Amino acid sequence: MTPRRALLAGALATPFLGRAGRALGVARVVVVGGGYGGATCARALRQAGVDVTLVEAETAYLSCPFSNPVVAGLRDMEQQRFGYDHVIAAGVRLVHARATGVDATARMVQVEGAALPYDRLVLSPGVEMRLDPQPGALPGYGADMAERFPHAWKAGPQTLLLRRQLEAMPDGGTVAMSVPANPYRCPPGPYERASLIAHYLKTHKPRSKLIVLDAKDAFSKQKLFQAAWAKLYPNTLEWVGLSNGGRVTGIDPDGTLQTEFGAHPADVVNPIPPQRAGAIAQAAGVSDRTGWCPVDPVTFESRLVPGIHVIGDAAVMGAMPKSAFAAGAQAKVCADAIAALLAGQAPEVPRLINTCYSLVAPGYGISVAGVYRPVNGQLTDIEGAGGTSPLDAPPGVRAQEAAYAEDWYRTATTEAFGEPGAAGVDGRR
Repeated sequence: MTPRRALLAGALATPFLGRAGRALGVARVVVVGGGYGGATCARALRQAGVDVTLVEAETAYLSCPFSNPVVAGLRDMEQQRFGYDHVIAAGVRLVHARATGVDATARMVQVEGAALPYDRLVLSPGVEMRLDPQPGALPGYGADMAERFPHAWKAGPQTLLLRRQLEAMPDGGTVAMSVPANPYRCPPGPYERASLIAHYLKTHKPRSKLIVLDAKDAFSKQKLFQAAWAKLYPNTLEWVGLSNGGRVTGIDPDGTLQTEFGAHPADVVNPIPPQRAGAIAQAAGVSDRTGWCPVDPVTFESRLVPGIHVIGDAAVMGAMPKSAFAAGAQAKVCADAIAALLAGQAPEVPRLINTCYSLVAPGYGISVAGVYRPVNGQLTDIEGAGGTSPLDAPPGVRAQEAAYAEDWYRTATTEAFGEPGAAGVDGRR
């Protein structure tokens, strides 16, 4: 028996004792995807006494939160890396393999030549980029182009490639970003990236310029971002919304971004493409024609395939955005719901919170928060329960929010991976 098959064999059968303490026989929960949603869910399930196996192809996770400072040269990439030792120590079985398919009738997950049976399956696959020739892709932006003009919307080699391209660009050069229409992973993420690239240019290449071409006229924390841009980067950053020709309609082989209003050549090009749920969600049949996965907001069980739950960026259930904090909140609610269902109990109706911090510059943070509850099968904002940073806040408040962002990062990574993320943004760069 190979080491991988031995590991899979060990993941197949352990009796599950429900929350009420009565034996439920052999109840198996498999979680696919070891990011913020999947790792948090697996740990929460195990803490609830559920027998759980986590399937993750990579031996370490590279965090998207706080990766924009890496792009801007303010943070080291190794600070984004998290292993799974603490996840294993918590009692979660870990299978380092790629999930390739799901047989929902037999309730089996195909894992690189073997199969894992499940009673409940949790998918937390994140997103995949829609690359040409996929439907809905940015015309001309295929896999080969992505290696030359990185989107860097998954932390890893592309993050560093974009950083190197910025460092190599001569002073006086132009950086061009494109931002897709909703929905996509992390709604304020492109605007945090634009802010920190502008900070890098202002600090290191002051004659350079960043143009942001946006397929929308409105975006998350817009007033806060634009006020900061006017104050910090008035001669560096230009944002072009949909009404003024910001929607990119294609990309040429030389990286020129085409819009209905004209062409935008640049020295460094960062096209953020449209997205959809990760491949395993499509293979499992839990994504619909939009490319995303509709779920019940109480249990996160798929509306398309019984017994499969979907959390994180891949899911769509109403007003809650696609963010790491949201994925962690959904993971804990989903874990509690599964524990209840396996114990023959009714899941509680949840309230979920999302908080998102963005860095506009070192020591300058802004935030948005929302609270959500299920209404008519969708997660709906609870009016008056959320909000954004004050628009006219003094510098001390902005510095405090930047510190809160680092506190949030430590908490989120501890809940997911069992170790606090190394925060800290180097403002000297």
